[in-house]
Amino acid sequence: MHLSIYEALVSCPSQLHSKHQHTPTCSTSLCFSNVRMAQNHPLASPSTNSLHHKLLSLPIADKLHFDPESISAASVDYGFFVQEIPAAVLRPSCLEDITTLVAFRYNESSIPFTISARGRGHSVRGQAMARDGVVVDMTSLGNKGHGTTVSYSQSLGHYADVGGHEIWFNVLEHTLKHGLAPVTLTDYQYATVGGTLSNAGIGGESFRNGPQITNVHELDVITGTGDFLTCSPHKNPDLFYSVLGGLGQFGIITRARIALRPAPKRAKWVRLLYSDFSAFTTDQERLISRHQRDQDEALDFVEGCLLMHRNMDTWMSFFPLSDRPRVMSLLTEHKLLYCIKAAKYYDEQTESTVEKDLEIILKDLNHVPEFKFEKDVAFIDFLNRMRVAELQLREQGLWNIPHPWLDLFLPKSRMADINTGIFKDIALKNNITTGCVLIYPMNKNKWDDRMSAVTPDEDIFYAVEFLHTSGFGDWQECELQNKEMLSFLKDNGIKFKRYLPNYRTEREWMEHFGPKWRTFQESKAKFDPKLLLSPGQRIFNHY
Repeated sequence: MHLSIYEALVSCPSQLHSKHQHTPTCSTSLCFSNVRMAQNHPLASPSTNSLHHKLLSLPIADKLHFDPESISAASVDYGFFVQEIPAAVLRPSCLEDITTLVAFRYNESSIPFTISARGRGHSVRGQAMARDGVVVDMTSLGNKGHGTTVSYSQSLGHYADVGGHEIWFNVLEHTLKHGLAPVTLTDYQYATVGGTLSNAGIGGESFRNGPQITNVHELDVITGTGDFLTCSPHKNPDLFYSVLGGLGQFGIITRARIALRPAPKRAKWVRLLYSDFSAFTTDQERLISRHQRDQDEALDFVEGCLLMHRNMDTWMSFFPLSDRPRVMSLLTEHKLLYCIKAAKYYDEQTESTVEKDLEIILKDLNHVPEFKFEKDVAFIDFLNRMRVAELQLREQGLWNIPHPWLDLFLPKSRMADINTGIFKDIALKNNITTGCVLIYPMNKNKWDDRMSAVTPDEDIFYAVEFLHTSGFGDWQECELQNKEMLSFLKDNGIKFKRYLPNYRTEREWMEHFGPKWRTFQESKAKFDPKLLLSPGQRIFNHY
């Protein structure tokens, strides 16, 4: 993903406010004639606005954009219902451009403004926005920051050094050339590496391999003090563990050293239908525990989903045309169905045994008899399965519409209450849920509690994600339903955590982080003491 940048004319300053062993360098034009300014924007006149005047005095001035198109694009995200207008957008052509901006802000305390790094803009509640600040468009780095390189060491095995601005699909394509793949991937491959690592990076492989944040060996980070630091479990470990799952509060991830594994060739992709919720969750939990006993008799991917009449279009394409009438008949009979989506990967060495292994794994499950469906697909097609749907939605003009999502981590012990109180009494009765509803378990022992990400305090917990899609007139209904669901959880004492969290008060953030809140505050004071970074999260008081 390479946005247009201006041709370099002269060198950037060679000295950075940096403690990194390798200083990033680039070239920057000092010609201000290419700076784009919106005629009607309040910053259009340098003489009347000190921030604008100061920004134009920087050696990165030609990388700063003030035009309406740039400002508008940085004012919204995938959610499409939150708007925060920045003062400027920085499109860096090298890492030093970012460091120059952050160091300037850190040292120029007389003109307060905030800075937010933005990748592909797939947050949904303004997390990557910076009202009256500067949004850093990380995608403009292209291959001029860090590309992707694959290496091997005795201590780490195979790993890849990846730019924080890279999208995961590009990383996957590169590593597959070496017969390797990232240890764990999310369901959607077009988010950036820095974006998912700032949250956790979860998907159907997380039960077995952990979230993406637990498969990182090392990071390069530009902190809120303008320092460019390398960190790992052994070097600057407090920064390393804070940044992973840290919601962008401590630094901008510019490089990640991620773990790799041998890549399979194909996937046996299975869907099983359930009318009984207890059988559905029992079987999911059985499936995610198998890998701890026998790797061969274990699945590589396990997710679940909720099927209702309003969202069946999301799932129906998987089922053969001849079977769709009886699937709809089953749904009409029960009103709610639950589906386990599972996959077993294989290659040339395991091709002859994969069918038998899968038969053993799925034996004695309690799905509705004769409602088992299977496909055999290429590994990359399985991982990239959402791309076809995305392109179709884009073509139909249905991609850039409001997405009032609600993502939750819920304790296993209360899932029966969730089924009754949320799935049946709220979602089914309201009948407004048109997007995917994912329901899948994860093993807590695959998470590293030293990292900033938080989960329920049970050995198994569930990710439940209402991935609403709505027209411009009805997203408010989805938000009201989200509030109704959150009220149910609170009123019934269910100890949940929000994934991709969004709160408005310090008390709510304190409750969210729980015992980690003090460490989170201390890391903020150390690595971003002037509260410059990621104001869109609204964790700290940003002016």
